[in-house]
Amino acid sequence: MPSSLRDNITSNYVTAAHKLYPMGARRKIIAYVESYDDIAFWRSIFEEFEDDNYYFQVMLPSSTSLSKGKKVVLLNTLNADELGKSLIACVDSDYDFLLQGVTATSRKINRNKYIFQTYAYAIENHQCFADSLHQVCVLATLNDRSIVDFKAFMEEYSVIIYPLFLWNIWFYRQHDTHTFPMNVFNSCTRLRNVNLNHIKGCLTNVQKEVSYKLHELETKCPEQVAYVKSLGIELEKQGLVPETTYLYIQGHHLMDNVIMKLLIPVCTVLRREREEEIKRLAEHEEQYRNELTAYQNSQGSIEVMLRKNSAYRNLYLHRWIREDIKEFLDECKLNLNPAKQ
Repeated sequence: MPSSLRDNITSNYVTAAHKLYPMGARRKIIAYVESYDDIAFWRSIFEEFEDDNYYFQVMLPSSTSLSKGKKVVLLNTLNADELGKSLIACVDSDYDFLLQGVTATSRKINRNKYIFQTYAYAIENHQCFADSLHQVCVLATLNDRSIVDFKAFMEEYSVIIYPLFLWNIWFYRQHDTHTFPMNVFNSCTRLRNVNLNHIKGCLTNVQKEVSYKLHELETKCPEQVAYVKSLGIELEKQGLVPETTYLYIQGHHLMDNVIMKLLIPVCTVLRREREEEIKRLAEHEEQYRNELTAYQNSQGSIEVMLRKNSAYRNLYLHRWIREDIKEFLDECKLNLNPAKQ
């Protein structure tokens, strides 16, 4: 589709949406997001900022098709006349935040104040914020006992994978997606055979995988070692330190191959404890069956509870998003009331 036609469709769509509301009503700001999963995430942020002047409608980027994704969001907004007035874009950062302008997409996302990003790789990284994982277990099992120190575990995990992650980012910054691609990094950093009686064991296995790959890369590319180490210093400005690495790795990998691998055995134990308690306290068989059925019906899917998790508001990357939105709305209010400038 020619860019001029696409821009007209986007602009006309936003304009038509505003005509549905009378003069003097709150101004609608449309926020394009990548997929269905992103709608709830961004809505939970924007609702904090709605007031008598503005409100947000979070929606998919196309009104004429089911096309979704980051490329579609950027394609439909970057040159639109309404961008920054009544239209904004909200996207996953992927590696673009850490690439800091090395690619065209990274430059567009990091330099356009009307494009909001997750800063973490994706919304899944927010949902997997270590400090919130105990709450996820409570929602899934209705048992508040703490079995694993999730924050300490994820910090240790992050420290282990950090040096290998720097290599991965380094190659992507060199536009090299073949020497050490993301899928190989993911394979080296997944959790295997989580045993709650020996929780350190799975981290030991990750350490072995990481050390083996690090040795391979340092042997194969010795001239790059110093550059990779200096990259770590640079990326501290983006909040990446050894203890926070998990927030910047691929979101689906983190959720499916790390966090879920950890939560499933934890929640299994918590559910078994609750069921044993019911059996112990039941006065007769019928009460036991009724109480057990009631408990099982009240439980939630671990994955669903994780994807619905919103207890990540204290995450510093989430705070950055809110600061960006506040700055954007402050600018909008100045434009609405130029006398106050």
